Amino acid sequence: QVHLVESGGGLVQPGGSLRLSCTASGVIVRGQAMVWYRQAPGKQRELVASITSGTDTYYYDLVKGRFTFSRDNAKNTVYLQMNDLKPEDTAVYYCNTCPQGAWGQGTQVTVSS
Repeated sequence: QVHLVESGGGLVQPGGSLRLSCTASGVIVRGQAMVWYRQAPGKQRELVASITSGTDTYYYDLVKGRFTFSRDNAKNTVYLQMNDLKPEDTAVYYCNTCPQGAWGQGTQVTVSS
């Protein structure tokens, strides 16, 4: 059974940075396509970034150039480095496999002064 645990969220000022982690069990992230989604209050969950089974990455236009998706095979963990954060990045962030499996609990990111 796949189990994903997100962490690394918090409160940060505009322009700040955070690195989110997603540690997996029941699946080997090496060679596995993975995604990061986010859901802001009152809005639908939206795709933020994805990584193929190799190293190709995709980013939602609003985060392109600010967010970076990476993978640490030794730790069976994927990361989302988020720089130059904006208030509109405030949301609960979730990782998942692709094809989609069960959702984790997510990690809250709040960008506010």
